[in-house]
Amino acid sequence: MALTGAMIQARGAVLPTLEGFFVVPEWQLGLVAPAGTVGYLLVVVVFGTGAGHFDARRLLAVGAFGAGVALLAMGLAPSFLFFLGAIVVRGAMTGFLRGLDRPLLSHLYPSNRGRLFNLYDGTWAVGAASGPLAVVVALRLGSWRLVYAALAVALFVLAVLFWRLESPTVESKEQPLTRARLGELLRQPEVIALLAALFLVTGVEGGLFTWLPYYANGELPGGWAEVTLTAMLVAYVPGRFAYSALTERVGPLNLLIGVLGLLLPAFAFTFFVADGLWVLAGVVAVGLLISGVFPTMMAYATDAVPEYSGPVNALATGTASVAVGSVPAVMGVVVGGSDAATAMRLLLAPLAAALGVVVLARIGPFYVFESNLLFFFIYESVFMVFVNLKRRVGEGIYKAEAPIGFTLLSLLRPKPQ
Repeated sequence: MALTGAMIQARGAVLPTLEGFFVVPEWQLGLVAPAGTVGYLLVVVVFGTGAGHFDARRLLAVGAFGAGVALLAMGLAPSFLFFLGAIVVRGAMTGFLRGLDRPLLSHLYPSNRGRLFNLYDGTWAVGAASGPLAVVVALRLGSWRLVYAALAVALFVLAVLFWRLESPTVESKEQPLTRARLGELLRQPEVIALLAALFLVTGVEGGLFTWLPYYANGELPGGWAEVTLTAMLVAYVPGRFAYSALTERVGPLNLLIGVLGLLLPAFAFTFFVADGLWVLAGVVAVGLLISGVFPTMMAYATDAVPEYSGPVNALATGTASVAVGSVPAVMGVVVGGSDAATAMRLLLAPLAAALGVVVLARIGPFYVFESNLLFFFIYESVFMVFVNLKRRVGEGIYKAEAPIGFTLLSLLRPKPQ
C-alpha cells in the first residue's frame, strides 16, 4: 500500500519536470492521470468482484512484479507517448494489488473494519508523502528517472515476498456474486452513498494530487512549491490515524459530516483567500481533513454487506479511479485555457455535493436514496460546472454557469409503508 501511494504521488510531483523534458502542453500533462486509470479500472473490476475465488497470493505477486517492470519502462521512456503507455501497464498491474487488498483485510478483521481500513490507508499516506520527496532527491541526484528505478526495485522485492508467503486463513468467506445479487447490491442505500461520495471526494483528491505542485509554482516563493504536495500528504498520516480512533466512537457518518463541514471553509480559504505561505498552511489543513473520507466510507458500506466486500471494493475503487482519472484531465483543459487557480477553485463544488450526500445517508431509516436521481444530482452539480465554462468576451476570465432548479430535497422520498 505504501508503494502504491509513492507511485501515484511521484507521478504528480514529476509533472512540472516532464513538461520541460518532453516539451508537451498542459492538456497533454492532464492525460497522465487517465492513462493510469484505464488498465487499473479493468483489472480491479474483473478480479475485485471475484475476490475470494482466486489465488490471492499469486495474483499479488504477479501484480507487484508487473508494476515493477512498468515502472522501469517509465524511467527509460524515450518519449511522452511511451511514458503514457507504460503508465497504462503500471495501472493494470496495480489493479491486482488494490482489487484484493481490502477484501482480504475485511475478512481477516471483520469486527474492526473502520479502524483497520484507516490504519491501512495510513500506510498509503506514508508512501504518498515519500513519493514527492523521492522526486526531489532524484532531481538533485541528476534525473527524474532515478525515482522510477528505485520504486521498481522495491516492487520486485515485494513480488518475491508475496510469492514465498503462505496464504492467510480468514475468519469469514466471500459469497459468490451473481447478476441478480449484483443488482441488489447496487440498490443498497449504503453502496449508493459510498459510490456517490467517493466519486466526488476522490475526484477532488485526484485534482489536488496532479495539479497542486503546478498551482503552487505560481503562488509560493521559490523552493516552497516543491514541498506543497508532500506537506498535504504528510498531513494524511495523522489524519487517517485520527479517523481510525474516532470512527468507532462517533460513527462513520457523524464523523464525515463534521469533517466535511470543516473541509469546505478550509478549502475556500486556501484557494480563494490565502496567499504566500498561508497557502501551504491551508493545504496542510485540507490534507488533514480529506484524508480519511475514502477509508471511512468504505468501512461504512462494507459493514452493510460484509459478504460482498470484494464487489464493494471493486465498485468503490473503480468509481474512485474514474474520478481520479477524469477530473485532472478536465482541470488540464481549464488550466490550458485559464489558469491553475481557476481549476482549483472549481473543486469546491464537488466537496459541497459530497457533504450533501453524506447528510442524506445520515438521515436514516425514514428516507432512501434513488440512485438515478442521486447520480443526476452529481452530474448537475459537478460536471455541468466544468462543461459550461465559458469565456467572457473581452474580459479574459472564465465564468462557471451551474444549472439551477435542482435541490437536495429532490433526492429524498419516503419509504413505502
